[in-house]
Amino acid sequence: MTDYVRNIVKNQNENLSAILIRGATILSMDESVGNIERGDILIRGSTIAAVGQNLDAPGAHVIDATNMIAMPGMVDSHRHAWEGQLRRINPNATCLDDYSNATHFSFAKYYRPADIYIGNLLTALGAMDAGITTVIDNSHNSRTAAHSDAAVEALLDAGIRAIHASGAPVSGEWDKAHWPGNWQRLQEKYFNNNPDSLVSLAVMAQLEPELWAEARRLGLPIVTEFFGSLMASELESLHRQGLLGPDNIFNHCTALPDAGWKILREAGVRVNVCPRSDAHYGIEDGMFAIQAAHRHGINPGLSVDNETSYSTDMFMEMRVAFYLQRVMGMHQQHSCDCADSLTTLPAAQLLKAATVDGAACAGLQDKIGSLTPGKQADLILINAGDINLYPSGNAFGTVVHATERSNIDTVMIGGRIVKQGGKVLGVDSTRLRAAIDESREHLFAAAGYEPDMFADAFLPLAQAHSQE
Repeated sequence: MTDYVRNIVKNQNENLSAILIRGATILSMDESVGNIERGDILIRGSTIAAVGQNLDAPGAHVIDATNMIAMPGMVDSHRHAWEGQLRRINPNATCLDDYSNATHFSFAKYYRPADIYIGNLLTALGAMDAGITTVIDNSHNSRTAAHSDAAVEALLDAGIRAIHASGAPVSGEWDKAHWPGNWQRLQEKYFNNNPDSLVSLAVMAQLEPELWAEARRLGLPIVTEFFGSLMASELESLHRQGLLGPDNIFNHCTALPDAGWKILREAGVRVNVCPRSDAHYGIEDGMFAIQAAHRHGINPGLSVDNETSYSTDMFMEMRVAFYLQRVMGMHQQHSCDCADSLTTLPAAQLLKAATVDGAACAGLQDKIGSLTPGKQADLILINAGDINLYPSGNAFGTVVHATERSNIDTVMIGGRIVKQGGKVLGVDSTRLRAAIDESREHLFAAAGYEPDMFADAFLPLAQAHSQE
């Protein structure tokens, strides 16, 4: 399958002229709107028209949301979507080298455009199924222009809201002639004449001022994997030269000293943190950096990062954040007598990180992130009547500490229903699985990998071959 056929997802439901969601428990995530124990949401076209009680909309399509919780769709502020078909191939990874051995240094080198397409498509569909309506796609395997096209087209076909950050591969041979000129080509091909597209363009680059300059010439946000004292030591110089700004999006930001946080705050750099990824791969001290960010007036979004070791689940991301913060705070209080011990993150604050703050990280705070009249209708309905959720003693607690993907009844993006009755719409499951299986077979054969469903570790392929 050198090429790919865009026939896996059929057009989902078109926008209805008006939809009235009636009788939901509403977590608006907007202080001016508030939370409503039993209320209604009126949607006209792609936009939220009203949120309140006893709304009247003659002729509107009515969704009975009794025993449901309505909330904004969640935002994953950093995901390597191209790795979709490598799900859980490396569950016991302990460091970034382990992650890279199972991605960049092995299979990534053999990705065809078709593999990028199916990886991105699978990731996007899985995100939508899990109530994630927006993703910043960190695409650091853009080997050719055709690979980049495939990534964008998969996001468009899935129907997710996304920012595609086109990035250079980490290893192997790739077409350097298309880099970074590919950014302008992508912009002209897919985005310049399509202002209403759910997908927009960014770039992925490290601390590389030349690439940043080209991104800024094109007006594109710049996504950077940022962690550790070595990278932090470069912030002062970058800031002094005026090279940091609100168009920068920094992932991770682990082990960053106070001076570095002050610079990020002054420059307006957008930040996301990765509770599971930082712990799973032992990045710096393994602790995600939300409290340090809050202490310096920055409200970071949350991100899943990848699925090669764990799930696409933003609910789990919030839970891991809660428990890591709680246990590390207890440790500091009891063992270290630390003046700045970590404080517990309330459920409402964690949900804000997954919605409002993620939208701000994506630069989409005026469009999404809260159920605010005038914003895009990106929202989810959680069936709080399900046996694992009923009765709901606290709406925020139900969402953050108990909800699972299977409890999401409805997902809407830009006023269009993409999941209904617990099922993602328009997906040909037979074709999807066939394309995934073909891609995995190709990648495994090309890399010389023998799959082992029960392996304790993903051995570097050279090491695995030496033990045969």
